[in-house]
Amino acid sequence: MRTLNPSQHQARRQHILAAAVECFMRKGFHGTRTAEICAQAGMSPGNLFHYFPTKEAIIAAIVEDDQRETAERFAQAGQAQNLYQALLGTVEDSLALLADPVYTRIGLEVLAEAVRNPAVMACVAHSEAARKAALVHLLQAAVERGQARLSMPPAQAVDWVLLLLDGAFGRAMVEAPFDMASYRRLVLGALATVIEPLA
Repeated sequence: MRTLNPSQHQARRQHILAAAVECFMRKGFHGTRTAEICAQAGMSPGNLFHYFPTKEAIIAAIVEDDQRETAERFAQAGQAQNLYQALLGTVEDSLALLADPVYTRIGLEVLAEAVRNPAVMACVAHSEAARKAALVHLLQAAVERGQARLSMPPAQAVDWVLLLLDGAFGRAMVEAPFDMASYRRLVLGALATVIEPLA
């Protein structure tokens, strides 16, 4: 196999992940054979295994990519002048993802695999811990700037935020169509009982 430069390697990796997601959407994680991912990606098994030796490695990469994108959103939010509004923006971004059937279906596949597979569970747990830590940091900074007041300690307030978002994720799984506008109002209304804007 010829050597690829880093950008080519990343592009090939993302191509494989996109192909895997297409397959997982059709048949689920366990219903998808590696050969089907190879066919969707248009590459040989040997080439695929060079990037991802197992299907477990593919699903771990999906989680890691989601975590990286989330971290980038939080880093951008942390540069905002009004951190309370930035926090609301991250909540609204998370809610908007629930309208994407690919995101919700793959999220469900990841969680189902995490229940069965300790390695995937460790990856998911790490991602969730990073998400919570980033939210706590953002919320603490908003309080320190005098832009928000909390009715409970920051870590508990973030637990409240995550419960709301995870609850909305669960409803998106079972409601068709998912009424995004209605849940947005409910989530933001509930959030206002815990986090009060000051500026």
